Amino acid sequence: MAIRRSAAKRHGLPSIVQLRLTPTPAQADALAAAVLVCNQAATVVSRLAWQHRVFTVVELHRLAYYAVRAQVAGLGAQAAVRAIARVASAYANRRSTKKRAHIFRPHGAVPYDARLMSWSRDARTVSLWTPTGRVTVPYTGRPEDLKAVDTLPMGEADLICRRGVWLLQVALTLPKPAVREPVGGFVGVDQGVANLAVTSDRVVLPGPALPGQISGNGHVRTLRERRHRQRRRLQKKGTPAARRVLRRLSGREHRMTTDLNHQISTYVVREAERTGRGVALEDLQGIRGRVRAYRFQRRTLHGWAFAQQIAFTRYKAARAGVAFLLVDPAYTSQACPECGCVSRANRPARGRFVCTRCGLAGHADHIAARNIATRGIAGWAAINQPHATGLPSPRRDRESKPSASTGGS
Repeated sequence: MAIRRSAAKRHGLPSIVQLRLTPTPAQADALAAAVLVCNQAATVVSRLAWQHRVFTVVELHRLAYYAVRAQVAGLGAQAAVRAIARVASAYANRRSTKKRAHIFRPHGAVPYDARLMSWSRDARTVSLWTPTGRVTVPYTGRPEDLKAVDTLPMGEADLICRRGVWLLQVALTLPKPAVREPVGGFVGVDQGVANLAVTSDRVVLPGPALPGQISGNGHVRTLRERRHRQRRRLQKKGTPAARRVLRRLSGREHRMTTDLNHQISTYVVREAERTGRGVALEDLQGIRGRVRAYRFQRRTLHGWAFAQQIAFTRYKAARAGVAFLLVDPAYTSQACPECGCVSRANRPARGRFVCTRCGLAGHADHIAARNIATRGIAGWAAINQPHATGLPSPRRDRESKPSASTGGS
């Protein structure tokens, strides 16, 4: 019999909250043993899967279940099932690029499902499986995260030990609000390297509109260049002290990037919600393979997480009920939003736009954001256009996609 998900999980929005565990020293040792055992089991299953070229969950379970339980001491039945599922998931999307068996880090995150953990929400404790028996550990977190854990449906959780701190990242399902009609149009956002985001309202992000110590895009470039020079100098030195500093600095630039993308996406969605508009961004999938750049430009071009910014904006718009759309990025910075003239001559300089037909002038990123907003309106109208016959058709999804923009775009 097929297992169906609840209506809340089918129609809700997936989310993640992070809780901090406060185990005793004995409980921490038991959790560390669980992490080591589960990752060791996943590595054993991965080698069996690679050796026999078996990657689907059902066939891999038949192949590896009894073998992994015999090889890994202390591994429980459900922990073995989760290890097999982890291996199948690891090979699902990257099987063609793998040259050898996937090896799981000994201290990597370990997934826990409903059979490996149980919650006591009143006492704010969670019971977790370990090779020596279950341990009941108190948890803490932000007030909004604790409220979400107390009231919303929960799924799996990842047990993580990060620099001696035990964390539990729990998957939740949020209620999905209805998407409001963008009666005021769309907020177009142009993403770039010199300016990370420029809206059709002439707001440059990051900038004064965002809180924090980052004053602007020039400040971001300076920090990234400083971190790059520091990493290169320490890697070239190669001493134990240099490696310790590298470990201490690891992830700092990534955290800055993630924080800025969160701030940018939050500002854009809130502005769209306040003005009754939708959000339109460029579909930049595959942009790194299409764009040609000089060698000294490649690190700058490939160093920013544009996909992360799009993902953050997408899920925050869904939570707020704001319409979200990805549009064709072709010629957005070379097309005039007034007369529609598309020409490379419209860009006399990197940040300058001057239309050769009507004379419209302005910043190139702002002009591109205006074009993105216009394409968002056209794309939303095409998506919401009713089918001609009113009957179901296998081509309906393809016909409902936004058509390619005119004028060579």
